Amino acid sequence: MTTLEGAVSLLSLLSDPTRIRLMALLRREELSVVELTRVLQLSQSRVSTHLGRLREAGLLRDRRLGSSTLYAAIEGDAAALPSRLWSTLLGALDDGVIEADWQRCEALVAARASAEDWPDSIAGQLERYYSPGRTWEATARGLVGLLRLGDVLDVGAGDGVVSELLSCSATSITLLDRSERMIEAARKRLGSLPSARFHVGDMHQLPMAEESFDQVLLFNCLTYSRAPARAIAEASRVLRPGGRLVVVTLNQHTHGHITQTYSHVNSGFSPEALAALLEGAGLSVRRASVSSREKKVPYFEVVSAFADKPGSAAARAMNGHEARHRGARVDAPSKGFGAGQKEQYD
Repeated sequence: MTTLEGAVSLLSLLSDPTRIRLMALLRREELSVVELTRVLQLSQSRVSTHLGRLREAGLLRDRRLGSSTLYAAIEGDAAALPSRLWSTLLGALDDGVIEADWQRCEALVAARASAEDWPDSIAGQLERYYSPGRTWEATARGLVGLLRLGDVLDVGAGDGVVSELLSCSATSITLLDRSERMIEAARKRLGSLPSARFHVGDMHQLPMAEESFDQVLLFNCLTYSRAPARAIAEASRVLRPGGRLVVVTLNQHTHGHITQTYSHVNSGFSPEALAALLEGAGLSVRRASVSSREKKVPYFEVVSAFADKPGSAAARAMNGHEARHRGARVDAPSKGFGAGQKEQYD
């Protein structure tokens, strides 16, 4: 017999479509996490989370095979409630998603006979899978070694995680944040570097002289500004001729009820709106586009922009040459400023 609590727990497991898809597959075939991610076309972390729930409920077994772990459904007593529920549900399912899953699974199982190496098996989907030592952080740290950054100002630096990443390629790195607590944490992270400097200050009124930096970063700080045009103008002021401003911020959105809990004061910037702000500060926009989209609801998008401060005649000529070959400076369609926000940007 099954208790009321046990029945409710089982029904809760049945309430998620991913877990139903997993059980439909694993009652027919023993599969690894990598194989399941390929069949379901979901991230490895998401698949692993659902496998953990099903295993905790006693519905799955696992076994090691070399460096992999294989999962399969436990075939229990036919009279037991879990077995009867799953059999009834899966027997009644007539769904295109389940059928497509099984077709991909059949193709994958058939391909096992070819004994493909793991890298070959994920060709074309490499960014979706983990392998030891190959992470986005490791990749970023390797790529930073290719840079020669000169003097860098990190506005809204927080506790210095971005500055720490770039410090090996910068002549000097200056961190500014309005929070004393954040700057104190940044000192602990970077205080041993002789080239690091720390300031508590306002991005709308930078405590630095004109033309002091080769690069200025505005990473994830413009959504905290009620006067972003002023913040960008200040970044332009402290840039040297030929220097570059890099902005990373949220795309315009309608989820203020979420971002307000993180103290955001505006609803982001479309690529076109951000490019207009940069050009209004006298900068030449190389690129402004949506550069990534989050995988979780509400799927926030991130806009990245790169703009140069006009410098020598040679630099201006190079910018003109690039503009002729680039065409439009903004790479993503846009709806412009958020409703009611343009006034506060001016």
